Amino acid sequence: MTLEQLRGFVEVARTGHFTRAAERLHLAQPSLSRQIAALEAGLGVDVIHRARGNISLTAAGERLLPIARRMLADAAAAQ
Repeated sequence: MTLEQLRGFVEVARTGHFTRAAERLHLAQPSLSRQIAALEAGLGVDVIHRARGNISLTAAGERLLPIARRMLADAAAAQ
């Protein structure tokens, strides 16, 4: 799990869209999708449910979101 993966996850959760999140992060959408896939592989669970262009957080994603936000805030404070 990397901070970049967590940033991507938090932004997808915030915007509700991979494309919008990628634009806000100045990434190509496939790159962001790979980051999320790597995050999910590392955790061993899906954090985002993808269905017909719509996304929602899974139960694991809902649990991860506040933790990810805290980790990103802590990392920013440490810099």
